[in-house]
Amino acid sequence: MPTTPTTVNSFIYLASQSPRRRQLLEQLGVAYQLLLPDADEDAEALEQVRPNEAPAAYVQRVTQLKLDAALQRLARRGLPTAPVLCSDTTVALGRVIFGKPVDSADAVVMLAQLGGRTHRVLTAVALGLGPRREQVLSRSQVRFATLGADDIQAYVSTGEPMGKAGAYGVQGRAAAFIAHISGSYSGIMGLPLFETAQLLRRFQVRINA
Repeated sequence: MPTTPTTVNSFIYLASQSPRRRQLLEQLGVAYQLLLPDADEDAEALEQVRPNEAPAAYVQRVTQLKLDAALQRLARRGLPTAPVLCSDTTVALGRVIFGKPVDSADAVVMLAQLGGRTHRVLTAVALGLGPRREQVLSRSQVRFATLGADDIQAYVSTGEPMGKAGAYGVQGRAAAFIAHISGSYSGIMGLPLFETAQLLRRFQVRINA
């Protein structure tokens, strides 16, 4: 019997405000359109940590909530159907979850705790199309050198830690603090390219367009 041709998705929706995730998708050669929250959506509320929640469970739950919200947004706006991609990254020291710092003082505290120690970076990626949803999880480890108070203060004063889980960006000036990485560099940035590419292929998304 003849087989039905598989539909190739020529683009996806990216439901993320992160410029780093846009850059990484472009590196894969994936065409995308942004699907950002409406003004009345409280996107930050989705990232609240539950009591005693394990870091891996947390990042996967938040990513699924982001996908739920994005798929509802797509339907509400009446946009053409295409896969929707969401992602969330968290930094964990043991079972302690380090989210985005609320201010400079919070960033200083986070970096002081990470200095001289190895922490985990967990990034979950979810893709949805109609009723179908799949998710992958990238796990990496990062060891920071010992950080002096002056080093931390100088870094925080650049403003780079704000808006980043764990108060640092691996692709920025914090690279000078990182003694060792094990895992996915792009996953630490916010979108693990190997796992994301596998997920996109399962949804017949065109890569390297």
